Amino acid sequence: MIYLADVMSSLINTVFIVFSIMTVGYLIGRVTIKDISLGTAGVLLVALCFGIFASYVPYFQMGGKNMTLYLDSAVTLSDGSNLGATKSLFSLVSNLGTAMFVTAVGLIAGPKFFRTFNRKSFGYILMGIVIILLGGAVSIAIILFSKDPNVDSSLVIGLMTGALTSTPGFSAAKEVAADPNKVSAGYGIGYLFGVLGVVLFVQLLPKILKVDIEKEREAFVAANTIAVKKMERKLITVDSYEFFPFAVTIVSGCFIGCIQIPGLDFSLGTSGGTLVAGLIIGHFGHIGPFDCRISKPTLNFLREMGLCFFLIGAGVPGGVNFISNLRLSYFIYGIIITMVPMIVGYILGKYIFKMSIFNNLGSITGGMTSTPALGALISTAGTEDVASAYAATYPFALFCVVLVARIIAMVM
Repeated sequence: MIYLADVMSSLINTVFIVFSIMTVGYLIGRVTIKDISLGTAGVLLVALCFGIFASYVPYFQMGGKNMTLYLDSAVTLSDGSNLGATKSLFSLVSNLGTAMFVTAVGLIAGPKFFRTFNRKSFGYILMGIVIILLGGAVSIAIILFSKDPNVDSSLVIGLMTGALTSTPGFSAAKEVAADPNKVSAGYGIGYLFGVLGVVLFVQLLPKILKVDIEKEREAFVAANTIAVKKMERKLITVDSYEFFPFAVTIVSGCFIGCIQIPGLDFSLGTSGGTLVAGLIIGHFGHIGPFDCRISKPTLNFLREMGLCFFLIGAGVPGGVNFISNLRLSYFIYGIIITMVPMIVGYILGKYIFKMSIFNNLGSITGGMTSTPALGALISTAGTEDVASAYAATYPFALFCVVLVARIIAMVM
């Protein structure tokens, strides 16, 4: 006789949870209202909902069996894992997704990135720095002028790193903050709008400004068309599925990411390291005699898969204790920290650095260190070339957000 509990206990495992979130998330992301959709960010929304559900519904009672879904439990699932290790488990999913997504972005942008890096690229560097400094300035203002006694530097740093979707900044802040738990709570609150807000911003702004997307795309692609030299030497192809070059790029990126800058206790981390490795290997197209060129369809697939894993890995733990820590005022603070840098950054890019709309928005996604928003922008723009602006801005923003988070934590 087959019991419902036996069936459910077989289903409730890591693989089922991850791909169920993915399935429902894509369905929700596909819903379009006036040409606006969440796209892959729908996966984040479902992941957050699952985290909230799992933390508020401690267990199911079926057939005399308790199947605990509470994220801090130690109940073993059918695949041998347990939801007590969910934070570590989904952290692994998130890190894997980040590495895949950012590596693919680097490899896509690499062939053109260094060839287009000139004096105009100084604007991207400044965009990354200014966006983060604005986020830090707003955060300091909230600490100084908020009348809520619970709003201290620990909570606001969490809100800031969440609003700027910066996991490295979040980790750095936790190391020096007076109350690491408040940092985690603030990060979870700020992260939701930090992701969805930037995703919607890059889709809505062109419509608000009545931008002719087709015309802009044609001009943008024409301006970014650069002849890439073909390999004349005979290179060794290790595998026909192009997994070797992708894997070796991630490995190289991990080595780059763990290099510490003396005196600052700063490293690029996995995300920054894999981006740099992707840009370099994408530029040269080989490592010694080994061919490291990857076809665009393969890179697009790996990029989307990585983005999806990243959203699930970040979203589920983000849903834990989300409701219990949520205050309307905290959520509003997070929105302000997200919106002010983007709006000012856009004005700066348009009127000071004379950037095209796609370069401007690409730079904003890099400055906000928002991988999901880049995915949305690529979909909106209809070209992967916007990744170049993201790649040019991202490393400097990453460095600044870690530095700003640590400074605020130590000083305020």
